[in-house]
Amino acid sequence: MARLATLVLALFLCAGARGPILVPEISQHEIQVRQGFTGADLLLFGAILTPEGARAAGDYDIVVLLEGPTRSIVVREKRKVAGIWVNADSTEFRSAPSFYALASSRPVAALVDGKTAAIYEMGLKWLQLSPVGVIDPAEQKRFSDGLVDLMRRQGLYQENEGAVKISGQVLYQARISLPSSVQTGTYTAETFAVRDGRVVASAISRVTVRKEGFERLVAYNAQANGFFYGLFAVIVSISMGWIAGRLFALV
Repeated sequence: MARLATLVLALFLCAGARGPILVPEISQHEIQVRQGFTGADLLLFGAILTPEGARAAGDYDIVVLLEGPTRSIVVREKRKVAGIWVNADSTEFRSAPSFYALASSRPVAALVDGKTAAIYEMGLKWLQLSPVGVIDPAEQKRFSDGLVDLMRRQGLYQENEGAVKISGQVLYQARISLPSSVQTGTYTAETFAVRDGRVVASAISRVTVRKEGFERLVAYNAQANGFFYGLFAVIVSISMGWIAGRLFALV
């Protein structure tokens, strides 16, 4: 009977034990892309608290992931034939993020094992890129590495280990830069609290990137009125060429 009472008490205490919660926030929930847009800096910050709103006991690390809308991307391999670079093999990835950035308080390898990193896609090494059709694993890795390298050089894929600053084991903050070439759409910012190799809490925030002004008008008409947009573009091109020809004829 005493053992049963002890077991019931232990179960009650375990049920009452609650982990920390994350309260995330972003400096901008909407980014407007206008003429002359040169990019934006996002400040992702928040607090690590108990459900009652007090400071969470223990030391935690923070990992922040910011992902843009997924899209289908075709990766083509260039090959030099008779001194000319031509398209060779290609692979299509159906769900590659248009933007990916990681910021963490310490290197991810020091926080979690490979299995956990793969589950939460913590790092470009663990990014899940889904190829279309059946492909040899070695070939898939070659194209995946090529895509990641290309996106990194364009500033669209980033890894910033050590970029998260934690103050008093309560407040955290990280800065992530969006280049001018970012795709419009909804971006998801996911924050993870990590302790002893495990993710103990997570939270999600969202950022909307949208075109405004003349850029929005052009983008809308290109999608909604493709035929007339194309016709207008041809007329403008012909007109500009004719005007340029007349001007040079007068010189």
